[in-house]
Amino acid sequence: MEVHMIHLPQGSNSRHLWVFWGFVAIAGFFLLSEHRAHVFGILPYLLLAACPLMHLFMHHGHGGHRHRHEQQPGRAGEEDKP
Repeated sequence: MEVHMIHLPQGSNSRHLWVFWGFVAIAGFFLLSEHRAHVFGILPYLLLAACPLMHLFMHHGHGGHRHRHEQQPGRAGEEDKP
């Protein structure tokens, strides 16, 4: 079984990237220009959806809802509290 390798010219990979990003820019322009009412009409709902999503994904940074005295056992005066 023979394997044939296709060698592309040196600059063809970057050329494909430029063509791809050009197509994305043109498609984005026409989507925004033709469907502006739909895009701007959904923005308030995206803002409302951002609140619970930030609540879900951003609680990992501070350890959830535990209190400080539960995180640091053995602090002075903490032994007397129930």
